[in-house]
Amino acid sequence: MTNYREILRLHSLGINNTQIAASCGCTRPTVIQVLQRAKDVGLEYTQVTHLSDSELKGKLYQKSACKPEYKMPDYDYVHREMAKSGVTLNLLWMEYCEECRRSNELPYQSTQFNKYYGDYIQKTKATKRIEHKPGDIMETDWAGTTVEIVDTDTGELIPAHLFVATLAYSGYAYVEAFFNEKQDNWIAGHVSAYRHFGGATRILRPDNLKTGITKNTREETVVNKTYQEMAEHYGTAVLPARVRRARDKATVEGSVRLATIWIIATLRNERFYSLGDLNATIFEKLEVYNRKPFQKKDGSRYSLYQQEKHFLIPLPKYHFELSEWRKATVQTNYHISC
Repeated sequence: MTNYREILRLHSLGINNTQIAASCGCTRPTVIQVLQRAKDVGLEYTQVTHLSDSELKGKLYQKSACKPEYKMPDYDYVHREMAKSGVTLNLLWMEYCEECRRSNELPYQSTQFNKYYGDYIQKTKATKRIEHKPGDIMETDWAGTTVEIVDTDTGELIPAHLFVATLAYSGYAYVEAFFNEKQDNWIAGHVSAYRHFGGATRILRPDNLKTGITKNTREETVVNKTYQEMAEHYGTAVLPARVRRARDKATVEGSVRLATIWIIATLRNERFYSLGDLNATIFEKLEVYNRKPFQKKDGSRYSLYQQEKHFLIPLPKYHFELSEWRKATVQTNYHISC
């Protein structure tokens, strides 16, 4: 170990560097370095006689400049903002830099900003990948299982099909029964869902059924004309799920399964004699389902919906009315045949 105190003492006595090195058992460059450090920090032997060897070393090799202090971002705020539509991590970093500029503080670069956000995610067990923004997507589908209604005249069992719509961010669902899956009921289900949610989403994501999507390939997507008119009426865009890609509409797939459990299974021992009675019971079950607390996180679908509804597109003054498109042929007698 270098004897810093002895080097300073001998130097104060006028001993040359070579002799100091020989006396202290170190090299001449070491002596020169120690004396230069003492000069840089303004230390003389008379000032260090009361210091221990470790204290003296600390004085000699203290940092000449303090390490720059960077402003740590508020990642609680960052994570909340990331849930909002259109907000990206790069946008939040630029806002953070601007805030640092106004307060004369030093900001982190974007790579470090992103790294610390990843550390925040790991530490708080938060969900980093936010798949859906509030008010962004509504997913729709038909449930594969039906509910039976008794015909009061013949006693025949008539199957009723369940239309399911889900807000992808909150999971808040709407379910309604219809006698068939034809286009008029498909459209009616959407109109009722929008009325129930109190607004429309930017994107409407249906399955690839013919009543909604005429063609959906990698090269081209053709939306049914009536379905497209409805989307335009509510100011939303139809982006169907990719063929054989159930993950594109995972939220509504989950809602369909839960609708089967909560509604169809719980009604298996009940008899219904009209579609109105069935839907009244479905709406009661649906209310319980939407307010049921989550198992792995706080809140419920309803509580998340209370946040999401403020991001929905306001509904138009009038609800969409179905129109039917047909090709007509004009006969020689000027009569039109549809």
